[in-house]
Amino acid sequence: MKLRLFKEFKEFAVKGNMIDIAVGVIIGASFNKVIDVLVKEVFLPPLSLLTDGTNWSNKKIILREAVIENGIAKPQEIAIAYGKLFETLVDFLIIGFTVFIVVKFMNSIRTKAQDPKNKTVATPKDIELLNRMTELLERQVELLEKNNTQDSK
Repeated sequence: MKLRLFKEFKEFAVKGNMIDIAVGVIIGASFNKVIDVLVKEVFLPPLSLLTDGTNWSNKKIILREAVIENGIAKPQEIAIAYGKLFETLVDFLIIGFTVFIVVKFMNSIRTKAQDPKNKTVATPKDIELLNRMTELLERQVELLEKNNTQDSK
């Protein structure tokens, strides 16, 4: 049982799936940091300027104020922090749009790569082989049709 599990894991790792997942996680973590800075340092400051310097991360609706007795808050403040929700929604929109642009770009490259007639991008070997097989089959059909027309005369 353990040997079979190890064998399956080895096949999984060798196929590259594990490496692809690891690279995706690492890039995703780095991408998250970039987006966080982009939102907090690039997009929110102009938005804050438009709203008279409002700091969105601190915006909240206070449901119950904290009462301070002898330097201790009793009971604690209860509030809905909608500013953090707003920041998170802006993060989501920026991430979604960026992922859309990246996927669109990658799809255009893949489409170019899968076109064997397009010499500007390297075509994968499997696509080249399939294209070559298609060309050979088309030529074979042409020869068979030519022979059939000659035989019928």
